[in-house]
Amino acid sequence: MAFHHGARPGTVTPAADARFDFWGSMADLWRLVLRSGAPGLAWRIGLALVLIFIGKAAGVAAPVLLGEAINRLSDLRPSGTALALGGGFLLLALGFAGLRLVAAAAPNLREIIFTPVSQATMARAAEESFGHVLTLSLDYHQGKQTGSLARIIDRGSRSTDFLIRSVVFNLGPTALELVLAMAVMANRLDWRFAAATFVTIVIYAVLTFRITDWRLSHRRELNLADGKAAGLSVDALMNFETVKAFGQERRTVRGYAAALADYVRAAVRANTSLSLLNAVQALVLNVGLALMVLLAGLEVLEGRMRLGDVTTAVLLVIGLYQPLNMLGFNYREIRQAFIDMEQMVEIGRAVPDVAEPAAPKSLPPASGKGARLAFRGVAYRHGARTLGLEDVTFEAPPGTTTALVGPSGAGKTTIVRLALRLVDPAAGVVTLDGVDLRDLTRAELRRATALVPQDVALFNDTLGANIAFARPDATEAEILAAAEAAELGPFIRATPGGLEVRVGERGLKLSGGERQRVGIARALLADPRLLVLDEATSALDGPTEAAIQDTLRRVRRNRTTLVVAHRLSTIVDADQILVLREGRIVERGDHAALLARDGEYAALWRRQTREA
Repeated sequence: MAFHHGARPGTVTPAADARFDFWGSMADLWRLVLRSGAPGLAWRIGLALVLIFIGKAAGVAAPVLLGEAINRLSDLRPSGTALALGGGFLLLALGFAGLRLVAAAAPNLREIIFTPVSQATMARAAEESFGHVLTLSLDYHQGKQTGSLARIIDRGSRSTDFLIRSVVFNLGPTALELVLAMAVMANRLDWRFAAATFVTIVIYAVLTFRITDWRLSHRRELNLADGKAAGLSVDALMNFETVKAFGQERRTVRGYAAALADYVRAAVRANTSLSLLNAVQALVLNVGLALMVLLAGLEVLEGRMRLGDVTTAVLLVIGLYQPLNMLGFNYREIRQAFIDMEQMVEIGRAVPDVAEPAAPKSLPPASGKGARLAFRGVAYRHGARTLGLEDVTFEAPPGTTTALVGPSGAGKTTIVRLALRLVDPAAGVVTLDGVDLRDLTRAELRRATALVPQDVALFNDTLGANIAFARPDATEAEILAAAEAAELGPFIRATPGGLEVRVGERGLKLSGGERQRVGIARALLADPRLLVLDEATSALDGPTEAAIQDTLRRVRRNRTTLVVAHRLSTIVDADQILVLREGRIVERGDHAALLARDGEYAALWRRQTREA
């Protein structure tokens, strides 16, 4: 669906409070169809609409021909005109059969023609929702449940197919058939037949809509219970190591069972109210049909109608009842699809905290010596707490290494996120080679930077694909060179399959140190101007850490490096060390200067030295 940008950045309005605009949503759906990119979109839409009209017109005309045929048959007398009348009956009967065939074939042919459009629309809705979610802020993704979010996108995209089929191909054609049938009744039979049919349908529609609206709360409860159960199961399966490590299998299953129990209760309420709706619909339709048959019988007794006209009236009513039966189903499906779409639309209303610039600028050509990173009076506040950064100013010249140290919560990770523009500052400016990061597109900034986090996230793919994630066009030789630089060469040579070995869900087939080395190789392959190392060797053993530290020292010579470190021994050769406390820089200088100052850094160094 088209996204409406009106909410506060990174926020989503609760679906229960949303007021869904039917016509606005149908306009969004129509625009989505036009964006679907389906092959032959224009002629498929036009031909599908033509087939709708042909099918409904044939369905209304068929009972008229059969009624006329029965009238001809009732006129047969043992005379010379019998042959002519019999021939007329035969032609009308064949016409009736042909029109019935056209009425039955038209929807199937329309389905064949339009299915590529509806499927392409559903795929486009899923693609746009998925793409929009990836642009949302870190706070949004850290607060989401992966299973629930995936279910929302899946249900929301599938709802587009329901809406196309229900509104365009069922409700619209049903209204057209009703108009045609009432016109035939008024012209060929009596206006009272058209009035009786109209009153029956109005009563049916009003009761259907009222009961269905009442059922909406049940559907919402069912969706919420379904999403909660899916979220719990995915969370448990993704964190199965934690579950098993603490022996919480039974507790986890009990939580999942409780969520399923809520789902069962919601499903029972939804199905019970559905049965009530079906019973009311059947009552109204059958009472209306009985009144129509009684009215037709009285007209025949009084000589104002013939037997064939009775057949026409009954067949027209029965023909209307078939799509009218579907009217209740389609209305339910439409409202349910709207409910499913509500959550997807609310995701689309969430505005990314980090927006693309309206007038993007370009970075100057790479100097081959690294980038110049500068913070000027930067302040930042977290949404969940008041502590952030306050008046942070520093500069990392090209080819230098800047280390960030300090206690947990001091602001080290926030500086990293600002340097990578994962968040934007509340005040001040962050520049790379003199360009404000807010003036750079995400794509250009990502080409100039690379991150090696403390907990490296890997995809359930091959080792080579994970290393090449930053540069999918890299050759195998370049991938192997980056792997060798990250001390992964011995592991690759010793593993059957080499780069083609699969690393498993989140890379769990690899050890923590191996995952971290994959992250380093990935960053080295990207060849960035600015390399950010967030405790990049924390999961490695001593000899491997020493080897990778030697590698990182070599690669730092031609690029600017920002290092977050808790072990001060890994950053003693940094060009400048920034000591942070409560969001402020309290000390700065190189290792020797900070030791000579005998301040917080010197105290931290002595503490770690004693512990070592």
